Amino acid sequence: MGLLEGKRALIFGVANDHSIAWGIAQAFHREGATIGLSSVESLIEKRVRPLAASIGSTFVEPCDVQDDAQVARVFDRWRAEQGQLDILVHALAFARRDDLDGAFVDTSRDGFALALDVSAYSLVALTRAALPLMSAGASVLTLTYYGAEKVVSHYNVMGVAKAALEASVRYLAADLGPRGVRVNAISAGPVRTLAASGVAGFKGLYGEFRDTAPLRRNITIEDVGGAAVYLSSDLAAGVTGEVHYVDAGFNVLAVPTRE
Repeated sequence: MGLLEGKRALIFGVANDHSIAWGIAQAFHREGATIGLSSVESLIEKRVRPLAASIGSTFVEPCDVQDDAQVARVFDRWRAEQGQLDILVHALAFARRDDLDGAFVDTSRDGFALALDVSAYSLVALTRAALPLMSAGASVLTLTYYGAEKVVSHYNVMGVAKAALEASVRYLAADLGPRGVRVNAISAGPVRTLAASGVAGFKGLYGEFRDTAPLRRNITIEDVGGAAVYLSSDLAAGVTGEVHYVDAGFNVLAVPTRE
Protein backbone atom coordinates (compact mmCIF):
# COMPACT_ATOMS: atom_id res chain seq x y z
CA MET A 1 0.00 0.00 0.00
CA GLY A 2 1.45 3.37 -1.06
CA LEU A 3 1.99 6.27 1.32
CA LEU A 4 -0.63 8.31 -0.57
CA GLU A 5 -3.13 5.52 -1.26
CA GLY A 6 -6.62 6.98 -1.51
CA LYS A 7 -5.36 10.58 -1.59
CA ARG A 8 -6.47 13.00 -4.31
CA ALA A 9 -3.88 15.51 -5.50
CA LEU A 10 -4.18 18.50 -7.82
CA ILE A 11 -0.88 19.76 -9.21
CA PHE A 12 -0.47 23.18 -10.84
CA GLY A 13 2.58 23.95 -12.96
CA VAL A 14 3.57 20.93 -15.06
CA ALA A 15 5.28 22.28 -18.19
CA ASN A 16 7.03 19.19 -19.59
CA ASP A 17 8.70 15.96 -18.50
CA HIS A 18 11.63 17.91 -17.00
CA SER A 19 9.39 19.92 -14.64
CA ILE A 20 9.77 19.51 -10.90
CA ALA A 21 5.96 19.37 -10.83
CA TRP A 22 6.14 16.32 -13.09
CA GLY A 23 8.63 14.65 -10.75
CA ILE A 24 6.13 15.22 -7.95
CA ALA A 25 3.24 13.87 -10.05
CA GLN A 26 5.17 10.69 -10.83
CA ALA A 27 6.09 10.17 -7.18
CA PHE A 28 2.50 10.73 -6.06
CA HIS A 29 1.23 8.29 -8.67
CA ARG A 30 3.75 5.67 -7.57
CA GLU A 31 2.50 6.03 -3.98
CA GLY A 32 -1.14 5.50 -4.96
CA ALA A 33 -2.58 9.00 -5.27
CA THR A 34 -5.20 10.05 -7.82
CA ILE A 35 -3.67 12.89 -9.82
CA GLY A 36 -5.06 15.95 -11.57
CA LEU A 37 -2.89 18.38 -13.56
CA SER A 38 -3.26 22.03 -14.47
CA SER A 39 -1.02 24.27 -16.54
CA VAL A 40 -1.12 27.22 -18.93
CA GLU A 41 -3.39 26.60 -21.90
CA SER A 42 -0.61 26.70 -24.51
CA LEU A 43 1.06 23.63 -22.97
CA ILE A 44 -1.99 21.46 -22.36
CA GLU A 45 -2.49 19.50 -25.58
CA LYS A 46 1.11 19.08 -26.73
CA ARG A 47 2.87 18.47 -23.42
CA VAL A 48 0.63 18.06 -20.39
CA ARG A 49 -2.14 15.79 -21.62
CA PRO A 50 0.26 13.07 -22.89
CA LEU A 51 2.06 13.11 -19.54
CA ALA A 52 -1.25 12.83 -17.70
CA ALA A 53 -2.24 9.86 -19.84
CA SER A 54 1.01 8.08 -18.93
CA ILE A 55 -0.02 8.00 -15.25
CA GLY A 56 -3.70 7.39 -15.88
CA SER A 57 -4.82 10.93 -15.05
CA THR A 58 -7.97 12.12 -16.79
CA PHE A 59 -8.18 15.53 -15.11
CA VAL A 60 -6.22 18.03 -17.20
CA GLU A 61 -7.31 21.67 -17.05
CA PRO A 62 -5.82 24.91 -18.36
CA CYS A 63 -5.61 27.80 -15.92
CA ASP A 64 -4.31 31.33 -15.89
CA VAL A 65 -3.73 31.83 -12.16
CA GLN A 66 -4.03 35.60 -12.57
CA ASP A 67 -7.68 35.11 -13.44
CA ASP A 68 -9.86 34.26 -10.41
CA ALA A 69 -12.66 33.05 -12.68
CA GLN A 70 -10.36 30.47 -14.27
CA VAL A 71 -9.11 29.36 -10.85
CA ALA A 72 -12.70 28.91 -9.67
CA ARG A 73 -13.59 26.94 -12.80
CA VAL A 74 -10.77 24.43 -12.22
CA PHE A 75 -11.82 23.78 -8.63
CA ASP A 76 -15.50 23.59 -9.56
CA ARG A 77 -14.66 20.87 -12.05
CA TRP A 78 -12.51 19.08 -9.47
CA ARG A 79 -15.38 19.17 -6.99
CA ALA A 80 -17.72 17.71 -9.61
CA GLU A 81 -15.31 14.87 -10.47
CA GLN A 82 -13.56 14.13 -7.17
CA GLY A 83 -15.58 15.79 -4.43
CA GLN A 84 -12.61 16.25 -2.15
CA LEU A 85 -9.02 17.46 -2.37
CA ASP A 86 -6.31 16.05 -0.12
CA ILE A 87 -3.18 17.59 -1.65
CA LEU A 88 -2.66 20.87 -3.50
CA VAL A 89 0.70 21.43 -5.20
CA HIS A 90 1.67 24.94 -6.32
CA ALA A 91 4.64 24.74 -8.71
CA LEU A 92 4.27 28.12 -10.40
CA ALA A 93 6.64 31.01 -10.93
CA PHE A 94 7.19 33.62 -13.61
CA ALA A 95 9.16 36.79 -14.22
CA ARG A 96 9.92 38.58 -17.44
CA ARG A 97 13.31 37.75 -18.89
CA ASP A 98 14.18 41.47 -18.98
CA ASP A 99 13.73 41.60 -15.21
CA LEU A 100 16.12 38.67 -14.68
CA ASP A 101 18.97 40.31 -16.58
CA GLY A 102 21.09 43.17 -15.39
CA ALA A 103 20.69 44.81 -11.98
CA PHE A 104 17.80 44.28 -9.60
CA VAL A 105 17.55 48.03 -9.15
CA ASP A 106 16.40 48.28 -12.76
CA THR A 107 13.38 46.01 -12.21
CA SER A 108 10.31 47.55 -13.82
CA ARG A 109 7.27 48.37 -11.70
CA ASP A 110 4.93 46.21 -13.75
CA GLY A 111 7.52 43.42 -13.94
CA PHE A 112 7.81 43.41 -10.15
CA ALA A 113 4.03 43.25 -9.78
CA LEU A 114 3.77 40.44 -12.34
CA ALA A 115 6.45 38.31 -10.66
CA LEU A 116 4.84 38.71 -7.22
CA ASP A 117 1.36 37.98 -8.57
CA VAL A 118 2.19 34.79 -10.47
CA SER A 119 4.91 33.46 -8.18
CA ALA A 120 3.54 34.30 -4.72
CA TYR A 121 -0.04 35.58 -4.67
CA SER A 122 -1.18 32.64 -6.79
CA LEU A 123 -0.45 30.35 -3.81
CA VAL A 124 -2.92 32.38 -1.75
CA ALA A 125 -5.51 32.36 -4.54
CA LEU A 126 -5.26 28.62 -5.17
CA THR A 127 -5.32 27.77 -1.47
CA ARG A 128 -8.41 29.92 -0.89
CA ALA A 129 -10.21 28.20 -3.76
CA ALA A 130 -9.13 24.75 -2.56
CA LEU A 131 -10.13 25.16 1.09
CA PRO A 132 -13.83 24.27 0.70
CA LEU A 133 -12.72 20.91 -0.72
CA MET A 134 -10.18 20.18 2.03
CA SER A 135 -10.62 18.57 5.42
CA ALA A 136 -8.32 17.86 8.36
CA GLY A 137 -5.22 16.05 7.17
CA ALA A 138 -5.03 17.84 3.83
CA SER A 139 -1.77 19.39 2.64
CA VAL A 140 -0.66 22.37 0.55
CA LEU A 141 2.84 22.30 -0.93
CA THR A 142 4.79 24.89 -2.92
CA LEU A 143 8.27 25.20 -4.43
CA THR A 144 10.83 27.81 -3.52
CA TYR A 145 14.57 28.38 -3.92
CA TYR A 146 17.54 29.55 -1.83
CA GLY A 147 17.52 32.83 -3.76
CA ALA A 148 14.68 33.84 -1.41
CA GLU A 149 17.20 34.05 1.44
CA LYS A 150 20.54 34.93 -0.16
CA VAL A 151 21.47 36.86 -3.27
CA VAL A 152 21.87 34.64 -6.33
CA SER A 153 23.24 36.27 -9.48
CA HIS A 154 20.55 37.04 -12.07
CA TYR A 155 17.74 35.73 -9.86
CA ASN A 156 16.76 39.31 -9.10
CA VAL A 157 13.01 39.92 -8.74
CA MET A 158 12.34 36.19 -8.58
CA GLY A 159 14.29 36.06 -5.31
CA VAL A 160 12.01 38.73 -3.89
CA ALA A 161 8.95 36.84 -5.15
CA LYS A 162 10.17 33.61 -3.55
CA ALA A 163 10.77 35.45 -0.27
CA ALA A 164 7.14 36.59 -0.40
CA LEU A 165 6.12 33.03 -1.20
CA GLU A 166 7.95 31.66 1.85
CA ALA A 167 6.35 34.28 4.09
CA SER A 168 2.97 33.33 2.61
CA VAL A 169 3.62 29.70 3.55
CA ARG A 170 4.06 30.70 7.19
CA TYR A 171 0.97 32.91 7.29
CA LEU A 172 -1.16 30.33 5.50
CA ALA A 173 0.08 27.62 7.87
CA ALA A 174 -1.08 29.75 10.81
CA ASP A 175 -4.45 30.42 9.14
CA LEU A 176 -5.15 26.83 8.11
CA GLY A 177 -3.63 25.01 11.08
CA PRO A 178 -6.83 25.12 13.18
CA ARG A 179 -8.58 23.32 10.33
CA GLY A 180 -5.93 20.60 10.32
CA VAL A 181 -4.59 21.67 6.91
CA ARG A 182 -0.80 21.85 6.59
CA VAL A 183 1.20 24.22 4.34
CA ASN A 184 4.86 23.67 3.50
CA ALA A 185 7.49 24.50 0.88
CA ILE A 186 10.34 22.61 -0.71
CA SER A 187 13.48 24.59 -1.47
CA ALA A 188 15.17 22.62 -4.23
CA GLY A 189 18.66 23.03 -5.58
CA PRO A 190 19.02 24.09 -9.23
CA VAL A 191 17.27 21.70 -11.61
CA ARG A 192 17.34 21.90 -15.41
CA THR A 193 13.77 22.98 -16.07
CA LEU A 194 12.02 25.26 -18.56
CA ALA A 195 11.80 27.95 -15.87
CA ALA A 196 15.51 27.69 -15.04
CA SER A 197 16.43 28.32 -18.66
CA GLY A 198 15.19 31.88 -18.23
CA VAL A 199 17.84 32.66 -15.61
CA ALA A 200 21.03 34.05 -17.16
CA GLY A 201 24.13 32.08 -16.21
CA PHE A 202 22.16 29.05 -15.06
CA LYS A 203 24.48 26.59 -16.82
CA GLY A 204 27.46 27.85 -14.86
CA LEU A 205 25.49 27.87 -11.61
CA TYR A 206 24.42 24.27 -12.21
CA GLY A 207 28.02 23.10 -12.58
CA GLU A 208 29.30 25.11 -9.61
CA PHE A 209 26.52 23.71 -7.42
CA ARG A 210 27.58 20.13 -8.15
CA ASP A 211 31.19 20.92 -7.25
CA THR A 212 30.44 22.68 -3.96
CA ALA A 213 27.32 21.06 -2.42
CA PRO A 214 28.22 18.65 0.42
CA LEU A 215 26.80 15.65 -1.45
CA ARG A 216 28.76 16.68 -4.59
CA ARG A 217 25.86 16.13 -6.93
CA ASN A 218 22.99 17.93 -8.57
CA ILE A 219 19.35 17.57 -7.64
CA THR A 220 16.82 15.62 -9.73
CA ILE A 221 13.08 15.92 -10.05
CA GLU A 222 12.93 12.48 -8.44
CA ASP A 223 14.69 13.85 -5.34
CA VAL A 224 12.05 16.56 -5.02
CA GLY A 225 9.26 14.10 -5.71
CA GLY A 226 10.36 11.91 -2.81
CA ALA A 227 10.38 14.85 -0.41
CA ALA A 228 6.96 15.94 -1.68
CA VAL A 229 5.56 12.48 -0.90
CA TYR A 230 6.84 12.74 2.67
CA LEU A 231 5.47 16.25 3.24
CA SER A 232 2.10 15.35 1.74
CA SER A 233 1.72 12.06 3.58
CA ASP A 234 0.68 11.24 7.14
CA LEU A 235 4.38 10.79 7.96
CA ALA A 236 4.57 14.61 8.13
CA ALA A 237 1.31 15.03 10.06
CA GLY A 238 3.03 17.30 12.57
CA VAL A 239 4.91 19.45 10.04
CA THR A 240 3.59 22.79 8.81
CA GLY A 241 4.91 26.24 7.93
CA GLU A 242 8.30 24.81 7.03
CA VAL A 243 10.77 25.24 4.18
CA HIS A 244 12.27 21.81 3.55
CA TYR A 245 15.60 21.83 1.68
CA VAL A 246 16.31 19.33 -1.06
CA ASP A 247 19.62 20.79 -2.21
CA ALA A 248 22.34 18.23 -1.42
CA GLY A 249 23.18 20.27 1.68
CA PHE A 250 24.13 23.46 -0.17
CA ASN A 251 22.20 25.71 2.23
CA VAL A 252 24.35 24.71 5.23
CA LEU A 253 27.52 26.20 3.72
CA ALA A 254 28.63 29.65 4.87
CA VAL A 255 31.13 30.26 2.06
CA PRO A 256 30.71 27.63 -0.69
CA THR A 257 34.11 26.93 -2.24
CA ARG A 258 35.54 24.10 -4.28
CA GLU A 259 38.24 21.99 -2.73
